[in-house]
Amino acid sequence: MSHTPNELDEQFPEYADKIRILKEEDPHFSRLFDEYHDLNHKIHLAETDVKPTSDFRLEDLRKKRLAMLDEIAPILRK
Repeated sequence: MSHTPNELDEQFPEYADKIRILKEEDPHFSRLFDEYHDLNHKIHLAETDVKPTSDFRLEDLRKKRLAMLDEIAPILRK
């Protein structure tokens, strides 16, 4: 399997340990993590033309990813 860019540990490398701990201990964060990972994977498949999609759909997916990052960042910074 190829490397999928923009995973959370790449977006927030300084919080890699905290991400791992929160995934295991915080159900809300674990759900966010899984949703972000799934969304990021869909974007990667579209960007690499493995599963092509319209430009409008890809833009919507990217906006949703940014919104998720906006939700995740404050949790990590606590």
